[in-house]
Amino acid sequence: MKSILGGIGKVLARHLSQPTQREVRGATNPPEKLRSTLRKGDVLLVEGASRFSVAIKYLTQSTWSHAALYIGDAVDPPEKGEDARVIVEADIREGIRLMPLSIYYERHTRICRPVGLSAEEIDSLVDYAVSKVGGQYDLKNIFDLARYLIQRPPVPGHWRRRLLSIGSSDPTRAICSSLIAQAFHSVSYPILPEFVRYESTDPRRSGIEKEYAHIRHHSLFAPSDFDLSPYFDVIKPTVEHGFNPKDINWRDPYEAIADAHE
Repeated sequence: MKSILGGIGKVLARHLSQPTQREVRGATNPPEKLRSTLRKGDVLLVEGASRFSVAIKYLTQSTWSHAALYIGDAVDPPEKGEDARVIVEADIREGIRLMPLSIYYERHTRICRPVGLSAEEIDSLVDYAVSKVGGQYDLKNIFDLARYLIQRPPVPGHWRRRLLSIGSSDPTRAICSSLIAQAFHSVSYPILPEFVRYESTDPRRSGIEKEYAHIRHHSLFAPSDFDLSPYFDVIKPTVEHGFNPKDINWRDPYEAIADAHE
């Protein structure tokens, strides 16, 4: 039975990985600026163009359908240039893999940078993610996303998070965002923890409350959570490289129309 389900999952993966007919936003960052801005430990969010991406964006009501972890020179030396494998990601068909950054040069992306981590902690979380390379994608995730992609139910916003609680929780399997969540949890870094207040059980401290953070299970995370997290900086390559609005050459749209008719 398990092999049958696995075969069905692979067929669905091939179907969902195909490009969608819908138009998606193109790259908003020049490749050279994107590459030079990224730092080890950054999370790269991507607006995908596949059927699978449509499902993720629909369920999360977000632009971002994929997340990858930038690992810098943790695996390949800088001398390999564009061929250097500098990101770890969970791919729907190939599982957890190492890839060059160039595969996302033509996609709309966003850099989310964790704040307050030491170099040693960043190396540790990167090592954790790299150690998972070769693992499988969570195919149970594919079944559920296919169901919601086909039916397109009018799901209320407060239920969408529950719809994403669909991972198998098998530690050898992951989806893109759960892989990265696990890496950050390995160094006790928060993403979007839930805060709960507890009242002291000591009669002498009656009425005194203390707030504790609870880490959500990694299968509950979506790519957009890294954008929403208050603990990650949003880094924009064009701004980082000294953007000056006065450098833009504007042209009157009426002049352009007039020139087109000449």
